[in-house]
Amino acid sequence: MFTAKSLRHMTKTIIKSLLLVALVTANFACKDDLQYGPLVRDNRPAVPVTFTGATTFGGNPYIEVSAAGAGTIRYTLSIPQSSGRTIKEITRVAGGGTAVNAASLNTASAIINTAPIAGNGTTAVFETTLAAFKAKFTGVSTTPSANPYTPSEIAFIFLVTLDDNTQIVTQQVRARLIP
Repeated sequence: MFTAKSLRHMTKTIIKSLLLVALVTANFACKDDLQYGPLVRDNRPAVPVTFTGATTFGGNPYIEVSAAGAGTIRYTLSIPQSSGRTIKEITRVAGGGTAVNAASLNTASAIINTAPIAGNGTTAVFETTLAAFKAKFTGVSTTPSANPYTPSEIAFIFLVTLDDNTQIVTQQVRARLIP
């Protein structure tokens, strides 16, 4: 008949088989509704804000600013005409080093504009100079890098208000400093 050793082996095999069946059943029993909640989803606004004329390489769009010339920093923010919305204003602009983020819009020392900047239909323009940036952010390096693989950059983030008073925080946008 059965020896004690064969009974133990058979019992282990049955237990392993039952655990495998339970695991397979649990795996297929859960419905995946692709609703992962606000903490693990992309936070994309209904109306996207883009930066006309900016280059996208990596995660953040950028413009190039000459440190030798006038040093004009100009961003044209735009929304799609198909959205049915218009830009009322750029409510706040925060700037600084590349660590600028959405929280910077609530940090007084990072705010650049003293008054809202009016929009014009589906666009709005923010303009400043490298000299004004240097005066405001003395601790941020504005020396261009000689190495093209490690460019020197400064960053901005915008709070945009639409005509229906919806507010959108843009992604960070950078100004790459060139000699």
